Amino acid sequence: MRRIHYKKPAAVLAALALTTALLAGCGSTAATTDSVAESTATESEAVSEATAEEGDADEVAAKNCADLIDAIYVQERNDDTDAQCEAAKAAWDALTDAQKELVEGENADPDYFGRDTGDAAEDDPRNADDIGENELLVVSFGTSFNGSRAADIKGIEDALQAAYPDWSVRRAFTAQIIINHVQARDGEKIDNMQQALDRAVANGVKNLVVQPTHLMHGAEYDEMCEAIDQYKDKFESVAIAEPLLGEVGNDATVINEDKEAVAAAITAEAVKTAGYEDAAAAAADGTAFVFMGHGTSHTAKVSYSQMQTTMQTLGYDNVFIGTVEGEPEDTACEAVIEKVKEAGYTKVVLRPLMVVAGDHANNDMAGADEDSWLSQFNAAGCFDSVDTQIAGLGEIADVQQLYAAHTKAAIDTLNG
Repeated sequence: MRRIHYKKPAAVLAALALTTALLAGCGSTAATTDSVAESTATESEAVSEATAEEGDADEVAAKNCADLIDAIYVQERNDDTDAQCEAAKAAWDALTDAQKELVEGENADPDYFGRDTGDAAEDDPRNADDIGENELLVVSFGTSFNGSRAADIKGIEDALQAAYPDWSVRRAFTAQIIINHVQARDGEKIDNMQQALDRAVANGVKNLVVQPTHLMHGAEYDEMCEAIDQYKDKFESVAIAEPLLGEVGNDATVINEDKEAVAAAITAEAVKTAGYEDAAAAAADGTAFVFMGHGTSHTAKVSYSQMQTTMQTLGYDNVFIGTVEGEPEDTACEAVIEKVKEAGYTKVVLRPLMVVAGDHANNDMAGADEDSWLSQFNAAGCFDSVDTQIAGLGEIADVQQLYAAHTKAAIDTLNG
């Protein structure tokens, strides 16, 4: 797409329309956001007409939509977020199919609104009031992939609600970028940490237990704890449960019962999905399983090395741990390919070591681009087959029960 130079960029005019509507609006928030969306959509049409002589009208309309998407691709919520989400969706809906293909921005692309990730109606944002005195707040990074959100995050939440019927399960995501995406595209509003904690306070919650769906004690877990610390004096009691892999040891040789339980659960699920009786049968058939995690520069990155140690301790010599970010270094894709090749396995099954099967699983692991793990393993030229299993850890029943055990331990601390 050729570059277009604007005398007055579409994003600026859209922002002016947004600001005008917000300042002029009165009454309900819904009425205000409806007004903003209509005003911005009208402004978008005006911008397209006014700048047609400077560039192709289709490109102008697409650029305006891209700017509105980029405006909500941010990690902080503000007073205009609801209106901005509606404005971006209104601009997208106003485009023709040809114009939608031209949407391109710093973070915007046609997939933002156009990709089919499942039915959002199958999910539950769990943002209702009437909480009662006991709240179990389940905190996740989040995902915009509707199917995975329902199967993995909601799956964990449902399991916790079933295990603890006397506690009201509520949800919070830590990624505002994802919250905005889901809200703009699907109209589903998910609380961020501040909104969820404010909701708990407003509902008179006395006892708050927080269960993170995070994999480890990493940066996201630390940030979550900091947010909760600011609210601790607003409740009679607060407890934070362990993440999935439990405590982080000092080095790669230190493993725990949580890691062993996770290793056994995810390997059993991968083996069953691949059609083998057990891991040993898969190994005899020359099949290796590669679990791809995210990776981190946080000191908790040793958890990935510990998971590899755990696999070996349990006798799963054909199971390998990798990370998208290549941290630790020996979990980078190239390093894992060499390990699998040196071990003599000729078939590979890739599966995410992530709670959700979202963008990383669908794109970084199983995508068609040459830098995806699927493409890199195929390009290595030393494997007869490379298959993928796109499923998050959150849908595995044994993983859900491990979260439930962590929640019970946290609840028990409140009872002395």
